[in-house]
Amino acid sequence: MEVMSAKLPARNPRAVPDPHLLRDGRVLRNLLQLEERYSPSTTYFQCVQRRELRPRMRRVLAFWMLEVCEEQKCEEEVFPLSMNYVDRYLSCVPTKKCHLQLLGAVCMLLASKMRETNPLTVEKLCIYTDNSVTPQELLDWEVIVLGKLKWDLAAVVSHDFVEHIMQIITLTSEKSGLVRKHAHTFIALCATEFSFILYPPSMIATGSIGAALHGLGILAESLPGDALTEQLAGVTGTELDCLKSCQEQIETALLESLKQDRSQQGRAHSKMAAHPDSQDLHLTSTPTDVTDVSLSSD
Repeated sequence: MEVMSAKLPARNPRAVPDPHLLRDGRVLRNLLQLEERYSPSTTYFQCVQRRELRPRMRRVLAFWMLEVCEEQKCEEEVFPLSMNYVDRYLSCVPTKKCHLQLLGAVCMLLASKMRETNPLTVEKLCIYTDNSVTPQELLDWEVIVLGKLKWDLAAVVSHDFVEHIMQIITLTSEKSGLVRKHAHTFIALCATEFSFILYPPSMIATGSIGAALHGLGILAESLPGDALTEQLAGVTGTELDCLKSCQEQIETALLESLKQDRSQQGRAHSKMAAHPDSQDLHLTSTPTDVTDVSLSSD
């Protein structure tokens, strides 16, 4: 079955970043202090989820959640925040693989309530699960997840650091917007990969901006590459070697993602060639892929 898209809500205008808050070093310092409070366990697959779940299953769930957020035009922060909830929940509660998609839907519901003016609705999320989840199940699990997260949902995510870091980079408004767009893409990509759970949000944000600048080839307009990396590291108090490693890992993850996208597109074109009369074939993965196929054990 295909994903059934509900009617998209009209986008509400958002407040622009407050330059006074961005220039106040206390805001950044508070974010850096708070981010550790919301860090999930880096070993929960070995220590908590030993029976059924594997990192690969988390990755499949994450891509499904990302597609839902993109299709519903959610704010950029909703997907990384929802993955933070997923990881924090899995860090403390042994979970069956049959409940993984339900958990993802609940976490998107909670994250959208925190970061959206018009949050996702229970009905829309049930549609995206191909109605394998009922509205009552979603509401019941919402209370369960809230309890396990101790009702502490104001987690710090990588997006919270982007504007603070961008303050040190001198670029035209057009190029600055392009860097932000690329950085947000990298942050979302990092949220899909369990390996990036080792890095705090501030380092993910810094590495994503560095990777965006490097990929766009505009390093020389502000500072030479090494000098800029050192300055980026200084903003968030990141060790230079760790930041370089994070940025290299982000760039590698992007290359792997592009390869997989090309492979998927090639398979889709082959299917279209084999079934030329099918007008409904498209690249959006279905909820049943998550529950029936991809979450089987290795």
